[in-house]
Amino acid sequence: MLTNPTRTPVSGRFQGKVALVTGGTNGIGHAIALELLREGAQVAVSGLPADAAEGRRAFAAAGFDPLIVAGDLEDEKFCRELVAATIARHGRLDFLVNNAFSFVAKGLDAARGDFLRSFNVGPFAFALLTQLVAEPMKRQGGGAIVNVSSISAWVAQPNRWTYNMAKGAVTQLTRCAALDLAPHRIRVNSVSPGWIWTREVDKAADGDRAKFDPIWGQFHMLGRMGHPVEIAGPVLFLLSDDASFITGTDLPVDGGYNGLGPEGLGQNTKIAGTK
Repeated sequence: MLTNPTRTPVSGRFQGKVALVTGGTNGIGHAIALELLREGAQVAVSGLPADAAEGRRAFAAAGFDPLIVAGDLEDEKFCRELVAATIARHGRLDFLVNNAFSFVAKGLDAARGDFLRSFNVGPFAFALLTQLVAEPMKRQGGGAIVNVSSISAWVAQPNRWTYNMAKGAVTQLTRCAALDLAPHRIRVNSVSPGWIWTREVDKAADGDRAKFDPIWGQFHMLGRMGHPVEIAGPVLFLLSDDASFITGTDLPVDGGYNGLGPEGLGQNTKIAGTK
C-alpha cells in the first residue's frame, strides 16, 4: 500500500520571512507552501479561481490561513496584482517559488495557441514575476527564487513539443536571472521533478496508485514515483541559508530518472558475467 512520505520541519527556519508560491492551491505548490508555513514563514499563494476554495480548505485542515489570490498567470495584470497583494499584506517579500505551469502536451499537431499557452503560463510568467519581485528583494538586501522545472526540460518525450520546450526555457531563464541578480544577493535556482503523484497524474491513473506506481515507477531508479512533499524539501533547502553559495543551477529531484539507461531497472536484462 502506498503511503505519502512525511518530513520533519526545521523549527522556525523561516521565521520573519515572506514567500510567494504560485500554483499553491494544490499539488507540488501546495506542498511547498504548507512546508514553508510549518517552518514559520508568512506565505501567499496563487491559484486558478476554480481551485481557490479547495486550496483554502486544505490549508485550514492543516491549521493555516495563508493569503490566497485567485487568477490566471497568463494575465500580466494579475501577476502584478499578485506581487502587490503579497507585499501589501506582509510588508516584504523574501522568496518566490515559480511553480504554476500549464500542462499542454502536443507535438506535430500543436497549434500556435498551444505553444503560447505553454509559454505564457510557464517561462513568461516566471520571468515577469522574477522582474516584479527583484526590486523589493533588492531593497531588502537579497532574496531567493526557485523555479519548478521538470525532467521534461532535459529529455525527449513523445508528443511533448509544447511542454518540453517551455520547461527547457525555464533552465536558461534560471541561469540568466541568477547571473543578473547575483550582484543584488538574490539567488535563482530550479528543481526538476520526476513523475510525481499530483492531481493530474492521479486522474491519468484513475485513482489507482497501487497499480500504476510500480508501472510508472520503472522509469526511476528508486522504482516508484515521487510525492509532492518530496519536492518541497529540496525547494526549501534552496531557499534557505544552507544553500547560500548555490545559484544558477538545477537540482534534479527525480528518483534517478535522468540517470537511468535504456536497460531500465534491469529486471529483464541479463548482463554478461552475472547469474
